[in-house]
Amino acid sequence: MRTHSRGRRAAVAVAAVASMSVSLAACGGDGGSASDSKEVTIWASVDQPVLDGLEKALAPKAKEAGITVKWSKVENINQLIMTKIQANDTPDIAFIPQPGVVADIVDRGAAQPLDDVVDPSALESSMVPGTLDAGTVDDQLYGLLVSMNVKSLVFYNKKAWDEAGYEAPQSIDELNQLTEQIKSDGETPWCMGIESDTATGWPATDWFEDLVMRYGGPEEYNAWVTHETPFDSDVVRESAAEFEELMFTEGNVLGGRDAITSTNFGTAGNPMFDKAGPSCWMYKQGSFITGFFPEEVKKDLDANVGVFGFPPAETGGENPVLGGGDLAMLLSDKSAASDVMAMLSETEIGNDAAGSSSFISPHKDFDVSLYPDEVTRSVADVAYSSTAFLFDGSDQMPGEVGAGSFWKEMTAWISGQQELDATLTNIDESWPS
Repeated sequence: MRTHSRGRRAAVAVAAVASMSVSLAACGGDGGSASDSKEVTIWASVDQPVLDGLEKALAPKAKEAGITVKWSKVENINQLIMTKIQANDTPDIAFIPQPGVVADIVDRGAAQPLDDVVDPSALESSMVPGTLDAGTVDDQLYGLLVSMNVKSLVFYNKKAWDEAGYEAPQSIDELNQLTEQIKSDGETPWCMGIESDTATGWPATDWFEDLVMRYGGPEEYNAWVTHETPFDSDVVRESAAEFEELMFTEGNVLGGRDAITSTNFGTAGNPMFDKAGPSCWMYKQGSFITGFFPEEVKKDLDANVGVFGFPPAETGGENPVLGGGDLAMLLSDKSAASDVMAMLSETEIGNDAAGSSSFISPHKDFDVSLYPDEVTRSVADVAYSSTAFLFDGSDQMPGEVGAGSFWKEMTAWISGQQELDATLTNIDESWPS
């Protein structure tokens, strides 16, 4: 399971799509032929509690405007929406989890620009830097981030951590020093696992994405995501060297390097909470990982779990954050649909979702007291204090790379089956021409 676009892409939902494509056809949009209609359809593949919260917050706003909103939860929305575009049978608004798909929809002429629908200047000051860029195509806004997840995170056992007196590092050098300090205390610094059935390898891609954006900055990161900067490049090799130092050095990882590819990502962090004390002390994962922690831990996250943001390359330097989320797109020219899109851009649209789901608002001015616990507030703060929000790189790469060779070649390298040179060359050669 994965609570963002990569997990949805990996899921097999043929039956669900087949059944829903029939039932949803009746409630789909009409390509703009009834621009005076007061009924607005929204499709999303977000978790049901998130959808329920957004629906609850939107309902009174829409009712006041005399608009009826019909929500539908769909699976594999990236694929389904393309089919519906061809059939001229789209919803009025769709939540799309990948910027690349947003661009594809725009290229097909199926989307309406949002620059005159929402207030871009107000959103610039309200939202995390970079979130508007994720939905911008050819200098026009087409995708509005409504909910987000955060991946640049390191989790730890709060009680043991505080007792040991460890502090969150402020740079990658300090992260390396902390790793050595924990090891010199006779402990194992890192938990790590990249096994995920047919998706084995994806956690390693998140590591590389975090390191590339820190060493290269957002511009170089985006160039790498589009293959303008190849894998066999200085910035990727620098990232690989840091990963190798942290993960391959003897004594740094529970079970050693050999255990990384066979340890499931969902349970890799659980040894932090062993009753006799942490068997490993830090686990880098996305915000969703708390749902995989032991039940006893989840009963009181604030007492048991601490989290800090993956540090910048240098103290006080550029501090981007890796994440994902759902971008709302306007697919019809109904005035009512434009009105609803404007409502979805408001900070308070997440008020009801925040307390009862995994929802994290992309608005820096969101009322963080509405989040259910201090762990979630800390995760949100990592995003709100970042210098740029950058979408998961492998989710933006062509499928044969981002969900193919990148996973496969990272796994082969980490397991010791091949050298780094072959790994980078193989990924570059897999890129579609």
